Amino acid sequence: MKATKKTLYGSHSLKAESLLAQTRGLLRRFDLKTRKSLGQHFLIDEGVLKLIVSSAELTPTSIVVEIGPGLGVLTKELARQAGWVVTIELDNKLAAILKQTLTSFPNVTIINENILGIDPSGLLEKQRTSLPPTINSFGYKVVANLPYYITSPVLRHFLEASVKPQTMVVMVQKEVAEAIVAKPGQMSLLSISVQFYGEPRIISYVPAQCFYPAPEVDSAILRVDLYPQPAVAVADERSFFELVQAGFSASRKQLGNSLAQGLGLPKAEVLSLLETAGIVSQRRAETLTLGEWAQLWEVVTQVRKSAC
Repeated sequence: MKATKKTLYGSHSLKAESLLAQTRGLLRRFDLKTRKSLGQHFLIDEGVLKLIVSSAELTPTSIVVEIGPGLGVLTKELARQAGWVVTIELDNKLAAILKQTLTSFPNVTIINENILGIDPSGLLEKQRTSLPPTINSFGYKVVANLPYYITSPVLRHFLEASVKPQTMVVMVQKEVAEAIVAKPGQMSLLSISVQFYGEPRIISYVPAQCFYPAPEVDSAILRVDLYPQPAVAVADERSFFELVQAGFSASRKQLGNSLAQGLGLPKAEVLSLLETAGIVSQRRAETLTLGEWAQLWEVVTQVRKSAC
């Protein structure tokens, strides 16, 4: 699927008003107030809603995991396109309401828990007993309008899971999406962490007025297509990311200094490691490619093994 990056500015105003009216009506009906602590901003633009769903390329055999369904607007669209939807809501009151408002969708399972405490492998295993035979029970996609405060933890949770999704289509802050898709020169620990596992791209920017209540920042629809294997071959992902984290530990410092500080090693030793890896010590962490991080990790690992 070739992504087209575009900005949506009220191109579906009549339908957006309809969704806004629905949202306000549900909030009044159930005497709800939005909880800023849970990052509750409800999507009210029909065009954006349909773009999220179409970007996930769902089929009647698809299993979808949704995080933070809120009032269930996206959940209903997912249920119409996918074979099975597992939606996970932390807010007790919203979860109870969803069990009332989604009764007409037999292919939706509502779980009232914290997604960070749920193992995707165990989640899928529990669902298998309920799945129709036409559903592909060995793969799943994550589609969600993510609460801003939990974006990075949720991405890590699925990217590092033993059973990873095939694709993730998520709404995130615009700045976060741009950081995730960054190229060498603008890389960060976040972009390395995502690009290690998959190819991210921005589908569309979404202005704040597409939500109720409107957040203070614009958003973006981000799609991540996960690789069958990580982008670079490292035998120990944990020590690889410890090295990357050390490289970014001192913002904007040269690698020789940031790695010495982050790894707790003498600078002379770090300079030798960088030289062996073919990386100029005056470079900064944000300029390195994934391949260069992997090469540096190989050198550090070999030196540590020889020292034992």
